[in-house]
Amino acid sequence: MCLSTAVRADNPDEILMEYVQSLSIDGELITLVDLMGEKKVVRGNLTFADLTGAVLKIDCK
Repeated sequence: MCLSTAVRADNPDEILMEYVQSLSIDGELITLVDLMGEKKVVRGNLTFADLTGAVLKIDCK
């Protein structure tokens, strides 16, 4: 199983969500879903995805 941690691109120490199992992008809205099914919607752009390193970087607006 591959789970990721979503962080702010400008501050990688600020975690937006851990254990992200999926994400969907609709314009500037990014919906993150964690292992337990909890959802979080973030306005911004996905700037980096390291699938083997399990990191997603989002440029939040």
